[in-house]
Amino acid sequence: MQTIEIIGAVIGLIYLYFEFKASKWLWPVGVIMPVVYIWIFLQSKFYADMGVNVYYFFASIYGWIYWNKHKYSEQGTLPITHTPKRYIFPLIIIGTLLFVFIASILLKYTDSPVPYGDSFTTALSILGMWVLAKKHVEQWWFWFVVNIFSCALYAWKGLYTTSILFGIYSIISVFGYFKWKKMMLNQT
Repeated sequence: MQTIEIIGAVIGLIYLYFEFKASKWLWPVGVIMPVVYIWIFLQSKFYADMGVNVYYFFASIYGWIYWNKHKYSEQGTLPITHTPKRYIFPLIIIGTLLFVFIASILLKYTDSPVPYGDSFTTALSILGMWVLAKKHVEQWWFWFVVNIFSCALYAWKGLYTTSILFGIYSIISVFGYFKWKKMMLNQT
């Protein structure tokens, strides 16, 4: 498992680099990374994380298409914006429903050792990926929380390379937020 984890971590760092730069190239890497992590999480019995990587695969295709359709706009790229305030309540409701739904499935149908932690990070990841695809600066807040919790969960499960990767993700999430905020303010 160590070799595949290292491969996943390297791909994850490349993905994070492109995300930090708000580069559309994060999306093709985002198609490859979930394939690796589906296998890792299946072996580790992190079923919700495995499932969310299936979602990441398709969300990356969506993000790639969504970001590229704006290359013909005046700015030539999809601008970074704030998440509209009208989305906050629906995001909270959807996140709560996702958490309850995923936790109930994990409790009833799997031998997941951490059904609530896995459900929490998965529900937030689904929302975070959607906010990222819309290129809202607040996507970094979602990833910061997900990464902190995931770092602890993966260390507990013995996925030390993945845990270190998510620890790095946690730190970069803070810098990413400020980078995107600056980029947003500097847009024409």
